[in-house]
Amino acid sequence: MQTTQTLEVKSLTLANNQHTRWYRFNSQDEINQATLKSILQTADEAIKKYGSFLIVLAGGSTPKSVYQLLAKENADWANWHVYHNDDRCLPADHVDRNSKMARDAWLNHVAIPANQIHDIPAELGNVEGAKAYAQTLAGVRTFDLVILGLGEDGHTASLFPNQAVDNSADAVPVFNSPKPPAERVTISQSRLDNTHHVIFLVTGAGKQDAVNNWLNGVAIPATLVAPACGVDVYSFGVQF
Repeated sequence: MQTTQTLEVKSLTLANNQHTRWYRFNSQDEINQATLKSILQTADEAIKKYGSFLIVLAGGSTPKSVYQLLAKENADWANWHVYHNDDRCLPADHVDRNSKMARDAWLNHVAIPANQIHDIPAELGNVEGAKAYAQTLAGVRTFDLVILGLGEDGHTASLFPNQAVDNSADAVPVFNSPKPPAERVTISQSRLDNTHHVIFLVTGAGKQDAVNNWLNGVAIPATLVAPACGVDVYSFGVQF
């Protein structure tokens, strides 16, 4: 791994008690390698402590690059359990499905048992898909690591601005998404909070307005995720 120049903001706590630790990297490769290292370290620690590693994946180009790196690793795959923070209500083999991206980039190339890869059945529609995924999550212990992205509008997972926060179940339907398709399934904010570690991956100058709002205490959806452990924000291409 190349030497990285990072900037950490250690004491940013928002009004909703979300504590953030901000890290700035100099290149896409640096953020990819740092994320890879953190995932593997968290996995090793969780397996030693619990006998399993529970990770929640995000969609997007930066996570995809990290997943492609994971595909080349020799990890203790037999003890990994994989979930998704959201997905689009499209056919399971549609190119825009987060689950298909993760399988193509990584999961199809490693020895994680098939019954430990938990895709969101969003092809069932947002209501039935959410019910089914809530059943999948029922009784699942605290996640070890949640990976999240940040949209230009400040959304994360499929938690969008100006939409009511639905914490009625661990997985909930999304209607009228401002980004197509309109129907999605997302893990709820409260279940995303039930984790030992969160990493936001924030890359690209197009995210600058959302980052500014976040830092200035504006209640964008990304600020909803406020676990007791705080959140790590890995960034490249934005200023703070």
